[in-house]
Amino acid sequence: MKKIFCILTTLVCLASCNLLNESESDYQSKEYQFSTFENTKMVATNVYSYVYDYLTDVGGVMREAATDNAVYAWENNSIKTYYDGSWSGTNTIDDKWSTLYSAIAAANYYLENAPTDFPASIYVENYEEKMEQLKGYPYEITALRAWFHFELLKRYNNIVIADRSYTMDEVNSLTPVSYREAAEWIIQELDGVIPMLPDTYAGTYAGEVARLTKGAARAIKARTQLYLASPLNNNTNETGLWANAAATCKQIIDSGVYSLEDENVVNNTDAVGMIFAVYETPSNTFEGTNYPIGIEGGNSGTCPSLNLVECFEDGDCRLAKTIYANGDSLQGKPLQIYYGGDNGKPKTGASPTGFYLRKFIREETSFTVGNTTSYQHVVPLYRYAEVLLNYAEALFEASGRANFTGSISNVNYTLSPAEALNMVRARAGLEPVSSNLGADAFRKLLRNERRVELAFEDQRFWDIRRWKIGSETTKLYGFNLTMQADSSISATKTLVQSRLWQDKMNFYPIPDSEIHKNGNLIQNEGW
Repeated sequence: MKKIFCILTTLVCLASCNLLNESESDYQSKEYQFSTFENTKMVATNVYSYVYDYLTDVGGVMREAATDNAVYAWENNSIKTYYDGSWSGTNTIDDKWSTLYSAIAAANYYLENAPTDFPASIYVENYEEKMEQLKGYPYEITALRAWFHFELLKRYNNIVIADRSYTMDEVNSLTPVSYREAAEWIIQELDGVIPMLPDTYAGTYAGEVARLTKGAARAIKARTQLYLASPLNNNTNETGLWANAAATCKQIIDSGVYSLEDENVVNNTDAVGMIFAVYETPSNTFEGTNYPIGIEGGNSGTCPSLNLVECFEDGDCRLAKTIYANGDSLQGKPLQIYYGGDNGKPKTGASPTGFYLRKFIREETSFTVGNTTSYQHVVPLYRYAEVLLNYAEALFEASGRANFTGSISNVNYTLSPAEALNMVRARAGLEPVSSNLGADAFRKLLRNERRVELAFEDQRFWDIRRWKIGSETTKLYGFNLTMQADSSISATKTLVQSRLWQDKMNFYPIPDSEIHKNGNLIQNEGW
């Protein structure tokens, strides 16, 4: 089901205080909603409508601007709440608590009320195909419910598992579980539906994209397992947790459904490496937010840091697809990011780092009066390159060796961590790394590879936390670019921003308003 379906707000109108409560008065009548296949599909589509991307996720800004990968060009945006010391249970940012529990309530509502057949419609056109879709919806919705829980878990740590609808009296007396208990429940839920989901919907009657497949459910499971195994949530470095993540990634790799052959990994409706994505309606909002100052309609925005740029190796073709540097062409003109240039300082809003964001930009977008254009953005949530990097990290941490092949817990691995990493590097035109590297050197390379491959895909923010490296990410650098008398450009490295980091920021604070409603909720340490 495509993201382009409208959010059917009449279906789930839940107040914050009773997010998990099911009351028929909150909906149109159940009888009407589930009276036909088409109506039932609308209820299922409503659950999908809660799947969101990250292009303008936090105050209209990418969360990447709260990492060492980028600086937001404007100082008055709420994104700074992440790192300026003002974050708290009363001053929240990216507060998804109520939204995600509303999503879970919508999923539970469908699962508890949807019919499994419409016998009276047996003579309706395409009846068998429609019933095949109907049969699959509960598995998709269950997987979505698991994903919503994971999105809560990675933010809030101490969450309530909501596996059914609740009465008004029950809602505010629910008890949270530990991170591991919640993760294991999510994994169990996904295990229950993975065998029932198809590899693809291509060639089916509906042929819809952006629906949960077997690969997508496994990818959600693998990321959940990876986060559970990571230092933030695995203080004793239990290697079996890493092995679990590696085994799930291996299943995706062995399925043969996905590959790395696509040159373009975003805004590509046909990417064979895309596992689960948001297919947005045509829009120019992202371009308006991130086009360089000096380009018509541009407002600057999320500007890549020199920290990130220096992570790309010489010859890495991904750099030019990720950032705009001085002299790069946009809309038929070279960008002038140097001081006094069309796109540089001292213009208000000019990039503070000397770079502008290119990834996700649809360069054909125009803001010319009378000729404004908009285009679809395809935003990956899970893709095959991440699976290979997850596999490399998990198998390496489980075995302690970059060149490991062999058996762990009755799973035989023939692809070594180094080989998986090199598959991703090869597409970028890079030489393979040695499989005989020591642990520290390989871990550093692997993490760097993940940083550049998945830049601006909402991964770095969470990787910083699960690796517990926040204190290493507080200094952000850029270039001051100056044109010399001979028209050459000099670049001076400069400290652009110094940020606050406290270890409590590894998890979000649970909103105080929610704790006031339910005294059983446990505020995260330090908040």
